[in-house]
Amino acid sequence: MKTIKVTVVYALPNIQHFIVVCMNIGDTVKDSIIKSNITKFMENNSLYHLQVGIYNKKVSLNSKIKDGDRIEIYRNLIVDPKERRRKKVTQSKKSILK
Repeated sequence: MKTIKVTVVYALPNIQHFIVVCMNIGDTVKDSIIKSNITKFMENNSLYHLQVGIYNKKVSLNSKIKDGDRIEIYRNLIVDPKERRRKKVTQSKKSILK
């Protein structure tokens, strides 16, 4: 059976993990994550709570993979980006008024 290569990616604030795995045609995102063993870098290594994507497009764990795919494992944001910008603007205005 012909094999394909995919990259499984998991990023933390200070480090990114990239693991290339050889998979069979017809395998899924879930199969790739299991084979890469990338869950060892996660606090909760259960597959069933994961949000995943391929090249920044959200997909399910049962999605079929293609040669060259970059499978991304998303984590929850610590701070909402909009809220962070609001706080930054508010702090800037306060420092200007002092």
